[in-house]
Amino acid sequence: MRIATWNVNSLNARLARVEEWIDYARPDVLCMQETKLADAAFPSMAFSALGYESASHGDGRWNGVAIVSRVGLDDVARGFDGPADDQGTRLLAATCGGIRVHSVYVPNGREVGSEHYEAKLAWYGELLAYLERTAKPTDKVAVCGDFNVAPDDRDVWDPAAMVGSTHVTGPERDRLRALEEWGLVDAFRLCYAQDQLFSWWDYRAGNFHKHMGLRIDLVMVSRPLSEGVTYAVIDRNARKGKQPSDHAPVLVDIDI
Repeated sequence: MRIATWNVNSLNARLARVEEWIDYARPDVLCMQETKLADAAFPSMAFSALGYESASHGDGRWNGVAIVSRVGLDDVARGFDGPADDQGTRLLAATCGGIRVHSVYVPNGREVGSEHYEAKLAWYGELLAYLERTAKPTDKVAVCGDFNVAPDDRDVWDPAAMVGSTHVTGPERDRLRALEEWGLVDAFRLCYAQDQLFSWWDYRAGNFHKHMGLRIDLVMVSRPLSEGVTYAVIDRNARKGKQPSDHAPVLVDIDI
């Protein structure tokens, strides 16, 4: 099973690039974030033409998540059905080829100590509670998306430059660790241990070409799936060219 995640930063603006990427990368399941589309406007027919079923959770403003699958897409669930949904359309789940797949777009947090930062930490708590309610660590579970946290310093271009900023603070990393303690594994790190491997680069100041980025896009899988991980890659080529997203897709192969 090939599972991928990509913050497309507006599917309207990036649809042709996503179609092109699907054509050569051939994921079985692709989770997308920041689609910025209402469900009624989601381009289901475009994905259907490529052989994929699709589900979307978006309100047409910011945020928005989606899952497209060519191995089945059943039991779709949208949101937490609770207070955390006040932060927008950020969680979508579906069963694809026997795996419970979640596409997540964690809040940014904006500024350490702000109400947005506290809301980000609370959202992580809601995600953990949701998993505890709906799944077991022994199930086949994948949580994929833009986590807006660099798991550790090797995932940051310059840790000293990020001190005092969101995405790297202890409380944020602790929330991500809580998901690991529940039973999720960072699939990419099963294949690569080295530092300076990023999935996001700011559009400004030529940061992509300067290799000044963060690894914040993750494919987290339960232990039964982690044992079958055979390959992973961050596709930097998809961050190049005309009008790219500021994120690159992350792809993981799992022998199930």
